[in-house]
Amino acid sequence: MESIDKVKQDAEKLAAAKEAVKLVKNNDVVGLGTGSTATFAIKELAERMKNGLQITAAASSLKTEEIASSYGIPILKLETLGSIDLSIDGADEFTESLNLIKGGGGALFREKIVASLSKFSVIVADSSKKVDTLGAFTVPVEVVPLALQYVSDQLEKAGGSGILRKREGETFVTDNGNYIIDANFGLIAEPAELAFTLNQIDGVLAHGLFIGLTSKVIMARAEEILVFE
Repeated sequence: MESIDKVKQDAEKLAAAKEAVKLVKNNDVVGLGTGSTATFAIKELAERMKNGLQITAAASSLKTEEIASSYGIPILKLETLGSIDLSIDGADEFTESLNLIKGGGGALFREKIVASLSKFSVIVADSSKKVDTLGAFTVPVEVVPLALQYVSDQLEKAGGSGILRKREGETFVTDNGNYIIDANFGLIAEPAELAFTLNQIDGVLAHGLFIGLTSKVIMARAEEILVFE
């Protein structure tokens, strides 16, 4: 049986996703995130398409591409796009200043590209994702495999302890053929500074700190919709 918490979280995700999908306009190119929250948004978009909405979409992962295609949403290749009208995605943590940790699902690099291409980037969240300070959730770091040891050492120098992500006993491999180190920095007082530090490490393709990339967070808390801009 699903836990009460999971049922509550899913209900909040669905409510927030419905609110976010209202922002999509006819002929928009929509960026689709990865994970359970984004899947709710995809289903809601498909419902609006049944009522005449016309969109194309760009997916932040192969999994999302598969799900969106199964609902009849036309997919454009990310590499062909100069901009995205609006993107909808989830987050692992967010603060009121719209700093995020993302990448729990392993799609952080592509999610970051989608966010960077987006004229307007909307994050959909349940109430458990809001924090005062980022860092209870580890920071995913996508690493080119041959740089694994070097990056691990550099993360340690930056004050983090990293664990190589595994799935079912095997090393997790991203859609880009890379590894993920889940790095624990404790609570992060200065996320922009840490993001800058991580950006300087050779071998890091992307990290899960999303700073200055979000236009709006739509969060559901029980029956209430809260918007952070």
